[in-house]
Parts: sequence; C-alpha cells; structure tokens
Amino acid sequence: FPYWLREVPNITFRADNEPFKFHMQRFTKKIIGIMKKEKLFVPKGGPVIMSQIENEYNAVQLAYKELGTRYIQWAANMAVGLKTGVPWVMCKQKDAPDPVINTCNGRHCGDTFTGPNGPNKPSLWTENWTAQYRVFGDPPAQRAAEDIAYAVARFFSKNGTLTNYYMYYGGTNFGRTSSSFVTTRYYDEAPLDEYGLLREPKYGHLKDLHKALRLSQKALLWGVPSIEKISEDLEIRTYEKPGTQICAAFLNNNSTKSPETIKFRGQDYYLPRKSISILPDCKTMVFNTQSIVAQHNARNFHPSKKASDLNWEMSQETVPKIDELLLKSKEPMELYNLTKDTSDYAWYTTSIDFDRSDLPMRRDILPVLQVASLGHAILAFVNGEYIGFGHGSNVEKSFVFSKPVNLTPGDNHIALLGMSVGLPDNGAYMEKRYAGVRAVMIQGLNAGTLDLTLNNWGHEVGVKGEKLELYTEEGLKKVQWSEAKGAGPALTWYKTYFDAPEGNNPVAIEMTSMGKGMVWVNGKSIGRYWVNYLSPLGQPSQSEYHIPRAFLKPEKNLLVVFEETGGDPEGIEILLVNRDTICSYITEYHPPTVNSWKKSGGKIKTVVDDAKSGAHLTCSDGKVITKVEFASFGDPYGACGKFVEGKCNSQNSKEVVEKYCLGKDSCSIPLEREIFDKGDDECSDISKVLAVQVRCGRDKSDEKTD
Repeated sequence: FPYWLREVPNITFRADNEPFKFHMQRFTKKIIGIMKKEKLFVPKGGPVIMSQIENEYNAVQLAYKELGTRYIQWAANMAVGLKTGVPWVMCKQKDAPDPVINTCNGRHCGDTFTGPNGPNKPSLWTENWTAQYRVFGDPPAQRAAEDIAYAVARFFSKNGTLTNYYMYYGGTNFGRTSSSFVTTRYYDEAPLDEYGLLREPKYGHLKDLHKALRLSQKALLWGVPSIEKISEDLEIRTYEKPGTQICAAFLNNNSTKSPETIKFRGQDYYLPRKSISILPDCKTMVFNTQSIVAQHNARNFHPSKKASDLNWEMSQETVPKIDELLLKSKEPMELYNLTKDTSDYAWYTTSIDFDRSDLPMRRDILPVLQVASLGHAILAFVNGEYIGFGHGSNVEKSFVFSKPVNLTPGDNHIALLGMSVGLPDNGAYMEKRYAGVRAVMIQGLNAGTLDLTLNNWGHEVGVKGEKLELYTEEGLKKVQWSEAKGAGPALTWYKTYFDAPEGNNPVAIEMTSMGKGMVWVNGKSIGRYWVNYLSPLGQPSQSEYHIPRAFLKPEKNLLVVFEETGGDPEGIEILLVNRDTICSYITEYHPPTVNSWKKSGGKIKTVVDDAKSGAHLTCSDGKVITKVEFASFGDPYGACGKFVEGKCNSQNSKEVVEKYCLGKDSCSIPLEREIFDKGDDECSDISKVLAVQVRCGRDKSDEKTD
C-alpha cells in the first residue's frame, strides 16, 4: 500500500472500515475503467480471462473478527458489481462469496486444496510457487523441476482446470520498489531468470509437461474420470470417453523412496520414485515427471572487456549536529511517518554535555551506546566518528545496537542514520507497522546508565547527496570529488564512467567488495544492494545486480554508487551474463523426448526422426557448440557446471559426444551402449547414465560459472 494511505484518519487496512473501503473501491474502479476503455477483457476481444480481488485473506481474517467477515463479502460484491464479463477469484479464500471463485496458492495444490466451495466453480491453482522469493539474509531458494512437474500432473489428474506459475518470470525491483527486506533480484529461480534467460531444466521440463497435457486434452475435457488404487503409494487415474478411443491415463507412484513397476491394461510401466507418467492414449508413455529429458544449463558471469578499468572518484556525506537541523522533537520520531516513503534515510541527532567526573576513569572501560530500533537498520556516529552498523531481519525487524564509544568532557554529538528497506507487504494491521529509533541509552557512565530517549532530538529526512541528485550529470557538479583509492569510509558517494559492454548479452554489476547501498546508471536506480548481510551459508543473498541494456548509451555511461557502511569500489566489475553452458543428464530408463510424439487421427504416433531415447542439446542465439567440457557414460553424478565422474566411465565418452555435437547448433546423442562401449564394458551390470556438458558460443573464452 502507498504510504499516504496510512495517514487517512481512522483507517484500518483490509477490514470493514469506511475510509479503507472508500479508497479501495476508488482504486479498483479506476483500474477496471482503464481495462474496459482499452477493451482488455475477453468479451471485448482482449486477453484477460479472470480478475482477482484481495489476496490470501484467510491467513489474516481471524485477526479482524466480524470486520473481516463483512469486509470479504463487501469486496466480493464490489468487484462483481463492476461487471467485467469475466470471473473474479479470491486466492486462498475458502469461503469466497458466490460467484467469486476460491483458488489455491502453494506448491502441491493437487493434495492440499480442499476444492471449490461451490458446484459451479472450477478448480484453479492461481499461484504455483516455482521457488520462493528471497529476502536479504536468505540462502538460495530452490524448487526442483521434477517436484513442480509432479505437482502439476497430479493437480490435472485430479480434475484441475488451470495452473498459473508464480513466478514464471520474476525480474528486478528497481529503485526503492521492493517490499521490506526483499532482494532487488526477485524470484530469480523462476523458469525465466532475472535476465530473461531460460533456466534449464525448469523451463524445458515444464514445456514438455504441458505438451504431454495438450496431447491429452480431449480426454481431460470430455472423458469420465476414474481412479484405480493399487496400493498406498500406487494409483491410476484415467479420463475416458465411453464408446470412443479418447482416453488418457496418469500413472502415479507417490513413494518418495523407491521406484515401482505398475501394470496397466496388460502392459508394465516403470515409475521412478515420486513420479507420474502421462499416457495420452492410455498406452504410450510420453512423459514422466521425474525423468528430465530437457537440457540443463548453468549461468555464467564474466567481466566485460569493454567496460573494464573503472576510474572511481568519491565524495563523502557530512554528519549533521542537532543545532543544524530544523525538525525537532522531544523523543526520536517514527521512521515511516518521518520519511513518508520519500527516502530510505532519516537522521536522528542529539547532544549531551559531560563533566570529566561523569566518564569512566579506567582506560579499559568505555561507555557503550545502546540503541533499541524498530527497524530496519542504523548507522551510528559519535562526535563525527563512525561507530558501527546494526540491522534487523525480515523475520524480526527490531534489534538492539550496542557499541563502545569515545566520549569527551564537554559537548558530545550523537547522530544516528535510521534506514528502512522497503514498506510492509503482508499481514494484518499493516497501517500499524513502525520503524526507526525507539530508545537510546549510554551505559557504563560513573553514575550508571543514562537514558537519552527524551533528550530532545533533531531530525532530517534523506541524505544530502539524494537532495543534490548526485546520481545525475547536473547533480554531481554540486560537490567536490576526489580520487578514490582502496576501501572508503561509510556514507560515501562514488562515481565513474563506462562504455556499453560488447555484444548483446544481458549486463550486470558485481558488488561483493562493497557493503550496503544503492546504484544508479545514467540517473536511473537499479535498486538496493546489500552484500555484507550474509546468509547462513556465509554468502550474500545477492552479489550481482541487473543493469538493463535499455538504460545504457554506447559510451560514457554514468555509474554512481552510494555506499552506506564502507566498501572498496575497485572491486566492482561490469559483467556479461549468459547461459552458454548447456548439459544433459539421461538415464537408460528415461523415455524419448515428448517431441517424439504427435497426435494424428486421434492416435498417438511417433515422429520417426526423433523417436529414440538420448541426450538433446540446443544452443540459442545462433551459437554453436564450441567445446565439450564433460562427457561420461557410466555412473557420473553432480549438476550442470559441476559434473563428476563416478567409478564407471566409458573411455570414449567425450569422443562420441564431440562426433555428434561439435560445430553444430543442436545435436542428439543416442543412448546406446554399443556406441560408447564398443564391446568393452567393465560395468555391464549397472543401469547407466549419460552426462554431457558443452559450451555454446562464437569463441572459447573462459568464464566463471554461477
């Protein structure tokens, strides 16, 4: 919600509250009016087939009691009354009022969704979480392509109507647009990554799944569903139209531990653990959720040659004193109310006069500055000296900052820079979320602890560089700049210029030598960075930050960094991004690619040229396979970019792959023992795997792999 909404008198968000309902209805009518004017709804020829009102309200509804019950009824009636001509949905709202459709959000809606709350409502999966968005401090978010495919196949096998991927493409939170603690890179683990590149095998495996479902579409739409429960973990779900050959079957092995063989209509079918096989004609297995035939890839970041040798200059912020600031109050002001979302920053300043007798006499004892903050972060300065940085987390925004300080007889100036990292985005009573400095004390004085909370405070919103717009060509002329050499202090602006990187690949900037702050390119903010907040794995949640090529000029692009906690700009690099490392990992149990099959005359038939099981690799953007980096037929293991040979390996694996693939934009490698082993098979008693990793490109430049 926009900040100004908090200041509407007597407002309670997301409740039967007249001020909130007035603004919600005004906003909703405005958006729907635009949609109608542009004829975007299906009845007028547009692409929009559904609309959503509210989101996952059941999770907070109890907090509002009867105000919540009345609100959800009002929201439904208000939306339906706008007469869009398409259905309205409420996600995760079990009691969605008719005719609004209740829908499922989650990872396994085929098993967790209790179903529509009315006989005329379809079963809709509005958010199928392809991973999880990340907040600063998080380790990488993961969700395997196999798990997503299994969940989708199960949902459709149980009469599901629609699945919608959240996210299919996540993108970038530019500027200050991310919600509290959410990383600038949003949902990078989606089928399309932050740069719009295909994340394989997630993209390809889901594409294959939907092709298998499309081959089954007549049976799914017209067939009569039936279930055959074979055991606790094995079941067969069929859709069959009586008196016709229209039939599709889903063979389900729900065991997470062991593969199984299932007999269906006189034929045996092998099912890997936790998998579903799809038979669009109740005979031919065209897809298995656990068996990835699609290629894999790994993302590469490598330094741009053209945008290297950055020459940095710096300009440092000044730390204000209380008598320099106009806005005064008895105690520290609440941060959101102070900044009103115009900046991440606000100064809190005070001063205190000490006699020598107030201060510790022993050299081994120093007073301690203790700041209790409601979030999200602070920088502390005493007498202009940087003391330290403290912050909360997405789970617990509030924190206590404690650091020893040097105090002197006479006036001592304390300055705290309060910081927010986005506005709240979920939960009950969001209008009552608070941030900023709450209490300030000095411990270890001769008279004990001194409470400075009511000591009179000066405030100022933003830092001076923001107001001067130092990130623009005009603004940077307003201050003096000096050469930057090595690591710099807190609250420092840095600037340099760079030419647009070579080629057409996406562009990123690596910030691991810095701490926390924001980056601008040609006056446009590419978002907050925070690389000194490490995950439990000891790594930043995000190290590289996207620079859209649309922001760039051919030459002399202005790059400005505002570093809050101190960092070394000489370690910043402009990077090019690709997914030119492509791989395949195929077992002897894998089926042929789903592209081997087509529907003709109501029957599933093979596409003759592509009917064998094997590894299939394709380069993008007109590139060709320039190098075979790994090949092993035997028992290799690992992931794309990090394959390792096992105990069994065909010695001519690489030679075979090079024969089929080098110099080609795509290739298929048959999974046949006689090709690899040539009669000399030292481990013929095991089921074998073919793992291949190749490099696509127009040259053979080495790149570091993510």
